[in-house]
Amino acid sequence: MLSRILNINHWRKEFVTETLILFLCIKEQRYRQQFEKSFDFLTFNKELTPFQGSGQYAIAFDPSYINKAGKHTPGVGYFWSGCANRARWGLEIGGLAAIDIDNHTAFHLEAVQTMVDKEQSLSDWYAKVISDRKEQLLGISPSLVAEAWFAKCLFVDQVIQSDMHLIGRLRDDANIRYLHQGKPTGKRGRSQKYNGKVDNTNIDKNHFKLMSKDEHSVIHSAIVYFISLKRNIKVVHVLYDNKNGKQNHKLNFQPILIWMHQIS
Repeated sequence: MLSRILNINHWRKEFVTETLILFLCIKEQRYRQQFEKSFDFLTFNKELTPFQGSGQYAIAFDPSYINKAGKHTPGVGYFWSGCANRARWGLEIGGLAAIDIDNHTAFHLEAVQTMVDKEQSLSDWYAKVISDRKEQLLGISPSLVAEAWFAKCLFVDQVIQSDMHLIGRLRDDANIRYLHQGKPTGKRGRSQKYNGKVDNTNIDKNHFKLMSKDEHSVIHSAIVYFISLKRNIKVVHVLYDNKNGKQNHKLNFQPILIWMHQIS
């Protein structure tokens, strides 16, 4: 039959013939039984990563929306779609990857479908994804990178309990306060802890320390108090030029451990 088909060369005929023979040799029951069993892709990819990268890694976690019109698929619901800039009906997977800092790339580790029940919040689910895999993730890096949505108290506290160091972004209008740097007055009552709200577009250089500066960006850092997390954080203020030549700012943060907050 293959010899009757036009425009097919000798090597293509050999390939198709061998493939058909192999297909007929497959024992369907054995393959079905194997596919019914889960495979630890996270550990598999974790073992691959050291042989492919530079050794300088950070763990990235980022949920992604998947369009799904049906109503009976497990896990279906309303999830945030970055493309549509709103919540849409469908599915969601949480992607875990190892960011190779030196090579400016990332290695996929695992995709976990979001399966939230009525008694569980998204923050709890995301934190559980991290905590359930902390041993494998810590074997790559203790640093976890996530976007601004994850700057929530429930998520941050549970990630810290998993011995991970969260590095994230803050909203441009994040409510953060300067720490009081003066000496105690000796007067009765509670000592002053904060010294005004941080204007994210015009930071106080007496509190923020210059970290680096070049022709494209200026980076300052400070320890401040973040209202939403109810703790001190290390915040990095990045002032940079956008594509239109105008200056923008971004706020990155890392939570400070509770015992440091209590001492301060």
